[in-house]
Amino acid sequence: MDIERRVTAANIDELSKVLGTFDENLSAISRELKVVCRVDQLDIIISGPDENVHIAKEVVKNLLVLAENGERVDNGRTVYCIELAKEGRASDITKLSSGTVGVTFRGKPIKCKTVGQKAYVDAIKKNTVVFGVGPAGTGKTYLAVCLAVQAMKQKQAEKIILTRPAVEAGEKLGFLPGDLQTKVDPYLRPLYDALQEMLGVESYTKLMERGAIEIAPLAYMRGRTLSNAFIILDEAQNTTKEQMKMFLTRLGDGSKMVITGDASQIDLPEGKRSGLIHATGLLKEVEGISVINLTDKDVVRNTLVMRIVRAYDKESVGRNKIENQTD
Repeated sequence: MDIERRVTAANIDELSKVLGTFDENLSAISRELKVVCRVDQLDIIISGPDENVHIAKEVVKNLLVLAENGERVDNGRTVYCIELAKEGRASDITKLSSGTVGVTFRGKPIKCKTVGQKAYVDAIKKNTVVFGVGPAGTGKTYLAVCLAVQAMKQKQAEKIILTRPAVEAGEKLGFLPGDLQTKVDPYLRPLYDALQEMLGVESYTKLMERGAIEIAPLAYMRGRTLSNAFIILDEAQNTTKEQMKMFLTRLGDGSKMVITGDASQIDLPEGKRSGLIHATGLLKEVEGISVINLTDKDVVRNTLVMRIVRAYDKESVGRNKIENQTD
Protein backbone atom coordinates (compact mmCIF):
# COMPACT_ATOMS: atom_id res chain seq x y z
CA MET A 1 0.00 0.00 0.00
CA ASP A 2 1.32 3.43 -0.96
CA ILE A 3 1.48 6.17 1.68
CA GLU A 4 2.80 9.72 2.00
CA ARG A 5 4.83 11.24 4.84
CA ARG A 6 6.37 14.66 5.51
CA VAL A 7 9.58 15.65 7.28
CA THR A 8 10.05 19.33 8.12
CA ALA A 9 13.43 21.07 8.19
CA ALA A 10 14.10 23.78 10.79
CA ASN A 11 15.38 26.25 8.20
CA ILE A 12 16.37 26.61 4.57
CA ASP A 13 20.09 26.07 5.25
CA GLU A 14 19.52 22.65 6.83
CA LEU A 15 17.10 21.73 4.06
CA SER A 16 19.65 22.70 1.41
CA LYS A 17 22.34 20.55 3.06
CA VAL A 18 20.07 17.51 3.07
CA LEU A 19 18.95 18.03 -0.52
CA GLY A 20 22.55 18.22 -1.72
CA THR A 21 23.99 19.82 -4.84
CA PHE A 22 21.34 19.74 -7.56
CA ASP A 23 19.22 17.61 -5.18
CA GLU A 24 21.68 14.71 -5.53
CA ASN A 25 21.02 13.42 -1.99
CA LEU A 26 17.26 13.42 -2.50
CA SER A 27 17.74 11.66 -5.83
CA ALA A 28 19.84 8.98 -4.10
CA ILE A 29 17.08 8.38 -1.53
CA SER A 30 14.47 8.12 -4.28
CA ARG A 31 16.62 5.77 -6.37
CA GLU A 32 17.86 3.48 -3.61
CA LEU A 33 14.53 3.15 -1.80
CA LYS A 34 12.13 3.28 -4.76
CA VAL A 35 10.16 6.22 -3.40
CA VAL A 36 9.13 9.62 -4.76
CA CYS A 37 10.54 12.68 -2.95
CA ARG A 38 9.53 16.27 -3.51
CA VAL A 39 9.97 19.54 -1.66
CA ASP A 40 7.25 21.90 -0.46
CA GLN A 41 8.75 24.95 1.28
CA LEU A 42 10.56 23.43 4.31
CA ASP A 43 8.89 20.04 3.93
CA ILE A 44 10.34 16.97 2.23
CA ILE A 45 7.37 14.87 1.11
CA ILE A 46 8.00 11.15 0.61
CA SER A 47 5.50 8.84 -1.11
CA GLY A 48 5.59 5.20 -2.13
CA PRO A 49 5.30 1.72 -0.59
CA ASP A 50 4.68 1.79 3.19
CA GLU A 51 7.94 0.16 4.35
CA ASN A 52 10.11 2.09 1.88
CA VAL A 53 8.59 5.42 2.92
CA HIS A 54 9.23 4.62 6.59
CA ILE A 55 12.91 3.89 5.86
CA ALA A 56 13.27 7.02 3.71
CA LYS A 57 11.68 9.14 6.44
CA GLU A 58 14.23 7.85 8.98
CA VAL A 59 17.03 8.67 6.56
CA VAL A 60 15.83 12.25 6.05
CA LYS A 61 15.25 12.81 9.79
CA ASN A 62 18.75 11.71 10.70
CA LEU A 63 20.40 13.62 7.86
CA LEU A 64 18.62 16.72 9.19
CA VAL A 65 20.19 16.02 12.61
CA LEU A 66 23.62 15.92 10.97
CA ALA A 67 22.88 19.21 9.19
CA GLU A 68 21.68 20.75 12.45
CA ASN A 69 24.98 19.75 14.09
CA GLY A 70 26.91 21.52 11.36
CA GLU A 71 28.04 18.34 9.65
CA ARG A 72 28.50 18.00 5.92
CA VAL A 73 25.77 15.91 4.28
CA ASP A 74 27.24 14.56 1.05
CA ASN A 75 26.16 11.79 -1.28
CA GLY A 76 28.42 9.25 0.43
CA ARG A 77 26.90 9.90 3.84
CA THR A 78 23.41 9.79 2.36
CA VAL A 79 24.00 6.37 0.81
CA TYR A 80 25.59 5.17 4.06
CA CYS A 81 22.60 6.38 6.08
CA ILE A 82 20.30 4.50 3.68
CA GLU A 83 22.30 1.31 4.31
CA LEU A 84 21.99 1.80 8.08
CA ALA A 85 18.27 2.56 7.81
CA LYS A 86 17.65 -0.71 5.97
CA GLU A 87 18.95 -2.42 9.12
CA GLY A 88 16.89 -0.19 11.43
CA ARG A 89 20.02 1.73 12.53
CA ALA A 90 19.61 5.11 10.81
CA SER A 91 20.15 6.99 14.08
CA ASP A 92 23.65 5.48 14.37
CA ILE A 93 24.89 8.02 11.83
CA THR A 94 24.32 10.84 14.33
CA LYS A 95 27.05 9.30 16.52
CA LEU A 96 29.55 10.55 13.95
CA SER A 97 28.80 14.21 14.69
CA SER A 98 31.19 14.64 17.59
CA GLY A 99 34.97 14.68 17.77
CA THR A 100 37.78 14.59 15.23
CA VAL A 101 40.47 11.97 14.75
CA GLY A 102 43.04 14.56 13.76
CA VAL A 103 43.81 17.47 11.49
CA THR A 104 45.70 17.50 8.19
CA PHE A 105 48.67 19.75 7.47
CA ARG A 106 46.28 22.18 5.76
CA GLY A 107 43.95 22.31 8.76
CA LYS A 108 41.22 20.04 7.45
CA PRO A 109 39.61 18.07 10.31
CA ILE A 110 39.55 14.28 9.89
CA LYS A 111 36.42 12.59 11.20
CA CYS A 112 35.08 9.07 11.18
CA LYS A 113 32.64 8.69 8.31
CA THR A 114 31.08 5.39 9.35
CA VAL A 115 30.13 3.61 12.56
CA GLY A 116 32.68 0.92 11.73
CA GLN A 117 35.43 3.52 11.43
CA LYS A 118 34.47 4.97 14.81
CA ALA A 119 34.67 1.52 16.42
CA TYR A 120 38.10 1.06 14.81
CA VAL A 121 39.41 4.42 16.07
CA ASP A 122 38.01 3.81 19.57
CA ALA A 123 39.65 0.36 19.65
CA ILE A 124 43.05 1.82 18.72
CA LYS A 125 42.78 4.37 21.51
CA LYS A 126 41.85 1.72 24.11
CA ASN A 127 44.02 -1.28 23.14
CA THR A 128 47.70 -2.05 22.68
CA VAL A 129 47.26 -4.17 19.54
CA VAL A 130 44.44 -3.70 17.03
CA PHE A 131 43.69 -5.61 13.85
CA GLY A 132 41.70 -3.61 11.30
CA VAL A 133 40.36 -6.01 8.66
CA GLY A 134 38.23 -4.90 5.74
CA PRO A 135 37.98 -4.11 2.04
CA ALA A 136 39.76 -1.37 0.14
CA GLY A 137 38.51 2.16 0.77
CA THR A 138 37.47 1.73 4.41
CA GLY A 139 40.21 4.06 5.71
CA LYS A 140 42.11 1.43 7.69
CA THR A 141 45.61 2.71 6.90
CA TYR A 142 44.71 6.39 6.65
CA LEU A 143 43.07 6.52 10.09
CA ALA A 144 45.89 4.52 11.67
CA VAL A 145 48.49 6.95 10.27
CA CYS A 146 46.39 9.88 11.48
CA LEU A 147 46.28 8.45 15.02
CA ALA A 148 50.02 7.73 14.90
CA VAL A 149 50.75 11.37 14.05
CA GLN A 150 48.43 12.52 16.85
CA ALA A 151 50.22 10.21 19.32
CA MET A 152 53.58 11.70 18.35
CA LYS A 153 52.31 15.28 18.62
CA GLN A 154 50.91 14.51 22.09
CA LYS A 155 54.21 12.90 23.20
CA GLN A 156 52.52 9.51 23.57
CA ALA A 157 54.97 8.00 21.08
CA GLU A 158 58.58 8.91 20.32
CA LYS A 159 58.58 7.28 16.93
CA ILE A 160 56.27 6.16 14.12
CA ILE A 161 57.19 2.91 12.40
CA LEU A 162 55.33 1.87 9.27
CA THR A 163 55.95 -1.42 7.55
CA ARG A 164 54.43 -3.83 5.07
CA PRO A 165 55.45 -7.07 3.38
CA ALA A 166 57.06 -6.57 -0.03
CA VAL A 167 54.67 -8.82 -1.93
CA GLU A 168 53.63 -7.84 -5.43
CA ALA A 169 49.89 -7.50 -6.06
CA GLY A 170 49.42 -10.07 -8.81
CA GLU A 171 52.06 -8.58 -11.15
CA LYS A 172 55.82 -8.69 -11.45
CA LEU A 173 57.61 -5.40 -10.97
CA GLY A 174 60.91 -6.78 -12.18
CA PHE A 175 64.33 -5.48 -11.21
CA LEU A 176 64.24 -2.14 -9.41
CA PRO A 177 67.49 -0.13 -9.55
CA GLY A 178 68.82 2.06 -6.74
CA ASP A 179 69.39 1.79 -3.00
CA LEU A 180 67.11 0.12 -0.44
CA GLN A 181 64.79 3.15 -0.12
CA THR A 182 64.32 3.33 -3.88
CA LYS A 183 63.60 -0.39 -4.13
CA VAL A 184 60.88 -0.40 -1.46
CA ASP A 185 59.22 2.91 -2.44
CA PRO A 186 56.65 1.32 -4.78
CA TYR A 187 55.40 -0.87 -1.94
CA LEU A 188 55.29 1.91 0.65
CA ARG A 189 53.90 4.78 -1.43
CA PRO A 190 50.44 4.80 0.27
CA LEU A 191 52.11 5.27 3.65
CA TYR A 192 54.24 8.17 2.40
CA ASP A 193 51.17 9.85 0.94
CA ALA A 194 49.17 9.59 4.17
CA LEU A 195 52.04 10.91 6.31
CA GLN A 196 52.71 13.85 4.00
CA GLU A 197 49.04 14.81 4.06
CA MET A 198 49.11 14.83 7.87
CA LEU A 199 52.45 16.57 8.38
CA GLY A 200 53.27 18.44 5.20
CA VAL A 201 56.29 17.55 3.09
CA GLU A 202 58.77 19.73 5.03
CA SER A 203 57.91 18.40 8.53
CA TYR A 204 57.69 14.86 7.18
CA THR A 205 61.17 15.14 5.63
CA LYS A 206 62.69 16.52 8.86
CA LEU A 207 61.15 13.74 10.96
CA MET A 208 62.41 11.12 8.50
CA GLU A 209 65.94 12.59 8.66
CA ARG A 210 65.82 12.55 12.48
CA GLY A 211 64.68 8.94 12.47
CA ALA A 212 61.40 9.83 14.21
CA ILE A 213 59.56 8.26 11.29
CA GLU A 214 60.73 4.96 9.88
CA ILE A 215 59.24 3.26 6.84
CA ALA A 216 60.67 -0.13 5.96
CA PRO A 217 59.74 -3.56 4.60
CA LEU A 218 58.62 -6.13 7.16
CA ALA A 219 61.82 -8.17 6.84
CA TYR A 220 63.74 -5.32 8.53
CA MET A 221 61.74 -5.71 11.75
CA ARG A 222 63.38 -9.04 12.59
CA GLY A 223 65.57 -9.11 15.71
CA ARG A 224 64.41 -5.72 17.01
CA THR A 225 62.45 -4.59 20.07
CA LEU A 226 60.19 -1.68 19.20
CA SER A 227 59.63 0.48 22.29
CA ASN A 228 57.79 3.79 22.78
CA ALA A 229 56.58 3.67 19.19
CA PHE A 230 53.34 3.68 17.22
CA ILE A 231 53.77 0.80 14.78
CA ILE A 232 51.58 0.12 11.74
CA LEU A 233 51.75 -3.04 9.66
CA ASP A 234 49.90 -2.45 6.39
CA GLU A 235 48.77 -5.06 3.82
CA ALA A 236 49.06 -7.69 6.55
CA GLN A 237 47.05 -10.23 4.54
CA ASN A 238 50.30 -10.85 2.66
CA THR A 239 52.25 -11.93 5.73
CA THR A 240 52.84 -15.58 6.47
CA LYS A 241 52.09 -17.05 9.91
CA GLU A 242 55.81 -16.92 10.72
CA GLN A 243 56.15 -13.29 9.65
CA MET A 244 53.12 -12.25 11.68
CA LYS A 245 54.43 -13.97 14.81
CA MET A 246 57.83 -12.33 14.27
CA PHE A 247 56.21 -8.90 13.92
CA LEU A 248 53.89 -9.17 16.93
CA THR A 249 56.72 -10.30 19.19
CA ARG A 250 58.69 -7.11 18.37
CA LEU A 251 56.31 -5.17 20.66
CA GLY A 252 58.21 -3.30 23.37
CA ASP A 253 57.25 -1.16 26.37
CA GLY A 254 55.14 1.91 25.70
CA SER A 255 54.30 0.87 22.13
CA LYS A 256 51.05 0.41 20.23
CA MET A 257 50.54 -1.75 17.14
CA VAL A 258 47.91 -1.47 14.41
CA ILE A 259 47.72 -4.24 11.82
CA THR A 260 45.62 -3.61 8.73
CA GLY A 261 44.66 -5.84 5.84
CA ASP A 262 42.04 -7.09 3.42
CA ALA A 263 41.43 -10.84 3.54
CA SER A 264 40.00 -10.75 0.00
CA GLN A 265 43.27 -9.47 -1.53
CA ILE A 266 45.83 -12.11 -0.56
CA ASP A 267 48.80 -12.26 -2.96
CA LEU A 268 50.74 -15.04 -1.24
CA PRO A 269 51.84 -18.09 -3.23
CA GLU A 270 49.27 -20.86 -3.39
CA GLY A 271 49.36 -23.06 -0.31
CA LYS A 272 50.63 -20.31 2.01
CA ARG A 273 48.13 -19.34 4.72
CA SER A 274 47.75 -15.65 5.50
CA GLY A 275 49.25 -14.62 8.82
CA LEU A 276 46.47 -12.03 9.18
CA ILE A 277 43.68 -14.60 9.01
CA HIS A 278 45.54 -16.95 11.36
CA ALA A 279 46.34 -14.23 13.92
CA THR A 280 42.85 -12.70 14.07
CA GLY A 281 41.38 -16.12 14.77
CA LEU A 282 44.03 -17.07 17.30
CA LEU A 283 44.30 -13.78 19.23
CA LYS A 284 40.80 -12.29 19.18
CA GLU A 285 40.12 -13.22 22.83
CA VAL A 286 43.50 -12.06 24.17
CA GLU A 287 43.26 -9.12 26.58
CA GLY A 288 44.70 -5.91 25.13
CA ILE A 289 44.08 -7.07 21.56
CA SER A 290 41.05 -6.02 19.52
CA VAL A 291 39.92 -7.24 16.10
CA ILE A 292 37.72 -4.82 14.16
CA ASN A 293 36.05 -6.11 11.01
CA LEU A 294 35.07 -3.38 8.57
CA THR A 295 32.63 -4.16 5.75
CA ASP A 296 31.55 -2.78 2.38
CA LYS A 297 29.29 -0.36 4.29
CA ASP A 298 32.44 1.30 5.65
CA VAL A 299 33.87 2.08 2.20
CA VAL A 300 34.35 5.84 2.07
CA ARG A 301 35.68 6.24 -1.45
CA ASN A 302 33.29 6.75 -4.37
CA THR A 303 30.02 4.95 -3.54
CA LEU A 304 30.62 2.87 -6.67
CA VAL A 305 33.53 1.19 -4.82
CA MET A 306 31.04 -0.20 -2.29
CA ARG A 307 29.05 -1.78 -5.12
CA ILE A 308 32.22 -3.17 -6.71
CA VAL A 309 33.28 -4.77 -3.39
CA ARG A 310 29.82 -6.32 -2.99
CA ALA A 311 29.85 -7.73 -6.53
CA TYR A 312 33.22 -9.42 -5.95
CA ASP A 313 32.12 -10.73 -2.53
CA LYS A 314 28.95 -12.14 -4.05
CA GLU A 315 30.91 -13.82 -6.84
CA SER A 316 33.36 -15.27 -4.29
CA VAL A 317 30.53 -16.70 -2.15
CA GLY A 318 28.93 -18.27 -5.22
CA ARG A 319 32.23 -19.82 -6.34
CA ASN A 320 32.85 -21.28 -2.86
CA LYS A 321 29.39 -22.87 -2.85
CA ILE A 322 30.06 -24.52 -6.22
CA GLU A 323 33.49 -25.77 -5.07
CA ASN A 324 32.00 -27.20 -1.86
CA GLN A 325 29.27 -29.00 -3.84
CA THR A 326 31.91 -30.42 -6.19
CA ASP A 327 33.99 -31.70 -3.27
